[in-house]
Order: sequence, then C-alpha cells, then structure tokens
Amino acid sequence: MKILIVEDDKVSQRILFKILSDYGKCDLVNDGVEAIDAYLMAFDDNELYDLISLDIMMPKIDGVEILSKIRDFEKKNKIKENKKAKIIMVSALAETNFVKLAFENGCDSYISKPIDIDKLIENLKQLEVIK
Repeated sequence: MKILIVEDDKVSQRILFKILSDYGKCDLVNDGVEAIDAYLMAFDDNELYDLISLDIMMPKIDGVEILSKIRDFEKKNKIKENKKAKIIMVSALAETNFVKLAFENGCDSYISKPIDIDKLIENLKQLEVIK
C-alpha cells in the first residue's frame, strides 16, 4: 500500500509514520503545496496513493482545499472508484462544522487529535485499507 502523510506537526508526523509504515510505504510532506505535488507526481508515475492522512490546519494550502483538489482531480481524470485514495482527515479541529465540511468535500474518515492509535487502526479496518 502507498501512503501519503500530510502533516506539519513533527510529533504527529512521527506518530502517524510509526503507525502507518507498518501497513505500507509512507511519503511524508509538510505543507499543502508539497501534498499536491506529491499526489500529482504519484499520478504521473502511475502509482496512486491508496491512503492519504491529511491534517486540516496546513501551511500554504489548508487540508480541506487539498482534499477538494484531489477529489476534483480524480473526477476529471476518471479515476475508478476502487483506485481513488481513501482520505482520513486528522485534526485538532473536532467542531461539527469542520467535520461536516471535510465530509462534504469527500473525506472517508475523520480523526481528532491527539491521535488515538486504536481508533486510527479501527478506521483503517472500516475503510478496508487493512484487515
């Protein structure tokens, strides 16, 4: 499995990398521009990401905008449903309006910080990314 971790907080980066690297190859980026670049490079290399862990509060381009851009790109390029990235929003923003906005823009799951490892693993199982 190919995984993209989009996170600017170093502690959260380490936690997510430690957990997710058990399930696949992880690429790590620090801001929204790097996230879009990594996604487009993966597309150009015909190696789409299976899973994207995406923080909402990101420098340069926020997570919801990144999410929207990825979903629009998938639609425009007619990426089949089973090839679309599963996107988990990971954020300290647990207010209902942020959660609703993330789901309206196409996220598959939403996890609040601090990251609960068991909850993250359960989400991955529910998304059928892992068994």
